[in-house]
Amino acid sequence: MSTFFQNTKSAAANHGKLPPEAQPWVEKYRPKSMNEIASQEQAVQVLKKALTSQNLPHLLFYGPPGTGKTSTILALSRELFGPELMKSRVLELNASDERGIQIVREKVKNFARTTVTATADGYPCPPFKIVILDEADSMTTDAQSALRRTMETYSKTTRFCLVCNYVSRIIEPLTSRCAKFRFKPLPIKNVEERIQLVCSEEGVQIEPEATTTLIQASNGDLRKAIMFLQSGAKLHAGQKILTSSINEMAGIIPPDAISSLTAAWYSTEYNEISAVVNDIMNAGYSAEQIVSQMHDHLVTDPELSAYKKSKISLILGEADLCLINGADEHLQILNIMLQAADIVTQ
Repeated sequence: MSTFFQNTKSAAANHGKLPPEAQPWVEKYRPKSMNEIASQEQAVQVLKKALTSQNLPHLLFYGPPGTGKTSTILALSRELFGPELMKSRVLELNASDERGIQIVREKVKNFARTTVTATADGYPCPPFKIVILDEADSMTTDAQSALRRTMETYSKTTRFCLVCNYVSRIIEPLTSRCAKFRFKPLPIKNVEERIQLVCSEEGVQIEPEATTTLIQASNGDLRKAIMFLQSGAKLHAGQKILTSSINEMAGIIPPDAISSLTAAWYSTEYNEISAVVNDIMNAGYSAEQIVSQMHDHLVTDPELSAYKKSKISLILGEADLCLINGADEHLQILNIMLQAADIVTQ
């Protein structure tokens, strides 16, 4: 069974309260034990050894979304403390919502300072608690600095697990205090197996081509794939999920629209380029998705030299950064097209 998802980070607090039919599938099929986690062999092998001892270090899980980082630490906590004791021994915070220094000073420190004792109820129950800081790369620098001191002071009673997508955004004093585990994107085979399992359990029918499209759209993020699958199942209500539906839900732009954009690269007329950009932007597509698919088309375009491809790639990269920083989508796409046309027609 493949590892996956984190989804709603407060899910642990609500775990088991909803009936199965009302649960999101990403929660319903989340791994419940370390044995159910696959595809992250290094982390699983090391953490399983921690179950047999009381020497668990501070942990840092990093990697792309939907690869099982949060699921892994929750499964480890469940096997350490059991489902009941876990409620009082594990504090889970989403640092993207609660990321300031006051959270570290109040919630984290108050939870970490209290001591606990080992208990014997069929689980290892080591004499420490676990603080899970999800999306830790969203924490402010001041909060991370305050956390460094807290980790040192309360290391005898508390273990910290930092979960993030970008390890470069975690300050060095924190990363040096943690055992680091990189979670890699799930292999296509594992994603496909998991999708087939969910389809079998839920009685969902899906076209083979739609399964391939679903895997491509999720880009190694199994949480996203399961969410698309559940949405498609609700949309078609007992009928086969179609490829067109997956494309629509994922915001994938039709190949014809991308082809019309890239064909406009060969034009020297501003009005013609502007009209094509207006058409695709008025259709409501995401500018980031447009940039991504333009890049995919660029890589395989046989008519452009490697030099021209590299120059256009730089333009796409600059536009992507601008979009992330909140720039106007229409202007960025128009800017890409005009610069690309200048390069192609040279």
